[in-house]
Amino acid sequence: MTPAALRSRVAERAKALGFDAVAVTTPAAIPQAAPRLARALADGHHATMGWLADRAEWRGDPVALWPEARSVVMLAMNYGPDHDPRATLGRRENAAISVYAQGDDYHEVIKGRLKQVAGALAAAGAEIKVFVDTAPVMEKPLAEAAGLGWQGKHTNLVSREFGSWLFLGAIFTTAELPADAPEADHCGSCRACLDACPTDAFPAPYRLDARRCISYLTIEHAGPIPHEFRAAIGNRIYGCDDCLAACPWNKFAQAGREARLSARDELRAPPLAALAALDDAGFRRLFAKSPVKRIGRDRFIRNVAVAIGNSGAPELAPTLATLLGDPSPLVRGAAVWALARLDRARLAPLAARAQAAERDASVRLEWDAALAREAA
Repeated sequence: MTPAALRSRVAERAKALGFDAVAVTTPAAIPQAAPRLARALADGHHATMGWLADRAEWRGDPVALWPEARSVVMLAMNYGPDHDPRATLGRRENAAISVYAQGDDYHEVIKGRLKQVAGALAAAGAEIKVFVDTAPVMEKPLAEAAGLGWQGKHTNLVSREFGSWLFLGAIFTTAELPADAPEADHCGSCRACLDACPTDAFPAPYRLDARRCISYLTIEHAGPIPHEFRAAIGNRIYGCDDCLAACPWNKFAQAGREARLSARDELRAPPLAALAALDDAGFRRLFAKSPVKRIGRDRFIRNVAVAIGNSGAPELAPTLATLLGDPSPLVRGAAVWALARLDRARLAPLAARAQAAERDASVRLEWDAALAREAA
């Protein structure tokens, strides 16, 4: 089989398995990736995500990751929403969950199908390695090099056909396949994504400081959310779609076709009060197939408590009062802040008893700060 014929077979199988776009590049096609990564790491923009620094030499250079690879097949699956996700931000007593996390975990959906696509290469005698966001591979620069789109000023991939809503997967192979031309940058002078960020997480176009990013703060950050960002988080309890949704190229986007990636009704805009009542078993049951499950119940309820504090709905204060007795200090601390913000009159009567029983230093600090604001 000729390289061109093999490439066509791979593309046909990918489309038959539900991928919306497929293209090919080479492992040496992203020389700019390593210096950009080095700069981000040097500036601390990776925050506590030490895995970005681990094996940075592999992450920045696919040739170093697997010297025998000759081609990289990049595949994309559209998960475009059927509505503007920013509409949920106005429903303050309901939770805003990032579009990508409202359906099944994309890792589980995509990886098995990538292996099936790669089977066409293996059948032709080529070696393969399959990656879906779980290895030191920079998928977005590779997707740009393959022509699937370009990295916009928000650092995510933008497609002229699908806007900002694409999941990516990569197949490294020893087969030499015809490579596609890279996509040009079509952002121009637009800065809609940068201006949409609630926490000013972009120090410059094409640069993201994760320490200020709501997606990082609500997903990757393990401790208490810094006070300076809590109000700006609003009702976003898992991720943030603001910079993606603001992109003008989304006018060409279309709703995703893959049923398993579609939003479940119970995750479109669930009531904050119902989520706050979840114990560990209830959390695991609700998010059994969702990427949300990986942050665990305590971190999730921390986010819910912050969102309730931002709701402006005093009728939710009893929910926060209940969370003051939660087994997790992470949850208790967030509940203190939220109750002080939502219903100051309810806070003082609870303070003396709660502080006397509190053993966690971080939660005591939350009480001290809340009461100081009350006194002021």
